[in-house]
Amino acid sequence: MVLEMKVPSPGESITEVEIAEWLVADGDWVEKDQTIAEVDSDKATLELPAEASGIITLKAAEGDAVAVGAVVCLIDTEAERPVGSSQPSVGSVPEETKIEVEKPVESTNETYAKGTASPAAKKILAEKNIDSKSIKGSGKDGRVTKEDAVKAVPSMGTLGAGERGSNRKKLSMLRRKVAERLVMVKNETAMLTTFNEVDMSPIFELRKQYKEEFKEKHGVGLGFMSFFTLAVVRALELYPDVNSMIDGDFQIKHDFKDISIAVSGPKGLMVPVIRNAENLSFRGVEAEVKRLAILAREGQITVDEMTGGTFTITNGGVFGSMLSTPIINPPQSGILGMHNIVERPVAINGKVEIRPIMFVALSYDHRIIDGRESVGFLVAVKEALENPQEFLMNNDVKKTLEL
Repeated sequence: MVLEMKVPSPGESITEVEIAEWLVADGDWVEKDQTIAEVDSDKATLELPAEASGIITLKAAEGDAVAVGAVVCLIDTEAERPVGSSQPSVGSVPEETKIEVEKPVESTNETYAKGTASPAAKKILAEKNIDSKSIKGSGKDGRVTKEDAVKAVPSMGTLGAGERGSNRKKLSMLRRKVAERLVMVKNETAMLTTFNEVDMSPIFELRKQYKEEFKEKHGVGLGFMSFFTLAVVRALELYPDVNSMIDGDFQIKHDFKDISIAVSGPKGLMVPVIRNAENLSFRGVEAEVKRLAILAREGQITVDEMTGGTFTITNGGVFGSMLSTPIINPPQSGILGMHNIVERPVAINGKVEIRPIMFVALSYDHRIIDGRESVGFLVAVKEALENPQEFLMNNDVKKTLEL
């Protein structure tokens, strides 16, 4: 029996996907539930698992745009398993798609590719005139992945004239959609950014005093995101226009706070959503941030978990950004940018002191949010962060942190 594998629907309103990378070759033996390909939609990168065990025949090439419901491969379920083929663990994530959370320790038992490269990697290496055998593969059993090929640098050899190559790579569907949305925001909204600075000393003191007890009690760290998320929730209560969106000639105000958080994923920026953040405690926010971040970094996030959202928080500070003007995440009307924390001299009661300062930025749609609301919102965030015990904890730290 030959099974036709069709493109499943990644989510509502998505009509086509793009084959980002085949993780198997034509004629390979595949196991049921083995990840055989990565596909890009305009919202996320998803894995395509085999629906049965057998010999696979590919019906679409990498880079092809394929309609939802179209056949992308055939699996001959009556074929005999090749001698010596091992069965992969079901549901395992291919090495190529994993994200390194910590810097790996160098192993003394290195595995090098034995000339085996994915089709996409072969094409890139050929353009660079690089032998795949000279590349250390990061894939399973030393397999040279597309990412390995992109990072590969030709040997300089002797000094003098040499090839000055370049390669042409088609943007993924996800990246093209992100680019389209960013340009649309710049062209179709009256985006403006206002700035402020936050003295993070009070949060540093709270975390220093309670972070170990908090982690031991709840199993998650007491990070900055819970403080910022709850400060944003409070500010949205005070300035509801920032928690709204434009729909034609109408303004839609939300009575719930679904906070989108920007997370760096394997295929670029992803923005999962913390639903009803107004109902969450510090523990609840930290647990949800951790859950969504792990899903995003492992490529397991779903489209539903990234749709919606009434306001976005993005943290460029983790990459060292001092200050930026974040771009609104449509159809939302506001986004808060966090940045790195740097010790700076500041005037406190007529004296110069060194304090950990973070610059914050609010980009907003000036069509429905006026200067009063935007500045007031950012000041409300600032005062909550600089006095969290009063504004976020009702002057009862242990009860609020559930300690």
